[in-house]
Amino acid sequence: MNFPVKITEADLSARVARVAAIAAKHADAVDFEGRFPSEAVEALRAERLLGIQIARDLGGEGASISEIAELCAMLGQACAAAAMVFAMHHIKLCSLVEHCDNSAWHRSLMQRIAAEQLLIASATTEGGIGGNLRNSICAIAIDGGVCRLEKDATVISYGSHADMIMITSRAHAEAASSDQVLTVFLRDQYTLEKTHVWNTLGMRGTCSDGFLFKGEAPAEQILPKPFAEIAAQSMLASSHLLWSSVWYGIAVDAVGRAQAFVRAAARKSPGAPPPGALRLAEASNLLQMVRSNVVAGLKFYEDAKDNADKLSSMGFAVAMNNVKIASSETILDIINHAMLICGIMGYKNGTPFSIGRHLRDAHSAQLMISNDRILGNTSSMLLVHKQDTSLLG
Repeated sequence: MNFPVKITEADLSARVARVAAIAAKHADAVDFEGRFPSEAVEALRAERLLGIQIARDLGGEGASISEIAELCAMLGQACAAAAMVFAMHHIKLCSLVEHCDNSAWHRSLMQRIAAEQLLIASATTEGGIGGNLRNSICAIAIDGGVCRLEKDATVISYGSHADMIMITSRAHAEAASSDQVLTVFLRDQYTLEKTHVWNTLGMRGTCSDGFLFKGEAPAEQILPKPFAEIAAQSMLASSHLLWSSVWYGIAVDAVGRAQAFVRAAARKSPGAPPPGALRLAEASNLLQMVRSNVVAGLKFYEDAKDNADKLSSMGFAVAMNNVKIASSETILDIINHAMLICGIMGYKNGTPFSIGRHLRDAHSAQLMISNDRILGNTSSMLLVHKQDTSLLG
């Protein structure tokens, strides 16, 4: 078997830059029409970016979470919806890569994902529990080597467009709500009956409709580790880090538009400080804070990645929660600064300085998983855990 050559940062950047150019071309239409960013996703497939996280011996390229985060940020500057689809796909793929290396069926699936560039969706929300992904009402039933599941999934991002869905449930009918498993269902193993339509303020292109999910598949498709372990050791970190990278990308583009506006004003009035210059400096400062926050979180995760105890620790959970909270809140300040700098030209749609889409997309950040829920979890952990405040980590 011929394995892909080792990827380089320049190679990844060039590939995602080509995707970003296509995504940017269609970003306004995706937002206005509330449609799936099909052109960008097809470009991701063409550039073979959906399987880069998978190990090289399974046909992937062994990309690190930091490399994927950089691609999320680049795509976020072009089209937030396309970037979020890419991020959510790799968040789910991370669960396979990090927890299924000893499962023959899941290794075979990863080979298929790399070879065929298959798109993965996620179904963790459920009617009756909202966004509390660590609890389920539905339970998977196993009978004679076959598993069956029915779930009122109130949100499945791009569910109608995915090649497979990874879905949470209770481990069995008598299991506690937090005793969960994660199962892969391929597209021909489930049906989706739409129950809610995704008509939202922002992130419209993620097409996160609600569905009644009904699936039947071989029981070997259940991931071999409990979902509690998967969530603590990979899903928590990958979600907060890759989402934050997308949000950072949105803010980068907004600041770029504001900078272009200030430069244009400076050319019209040489020698005089242009209006908005001080706010641009403030926005640049906030943008650097978000970047530093995400970079520090990525380093923390990469350093802890091979230590299951660290990944499951309260300290790690608090750190990842803090990355998400800080990023999701600060980007709104940044984009508001950009709006004030650009004024009516930023407020209007269809100008080179339009920022309305950025602002609407950014408002989703505090809701994916609710910041109030995350702060509540963090406050509980801080009652028994002393936060690490060392600059050296």
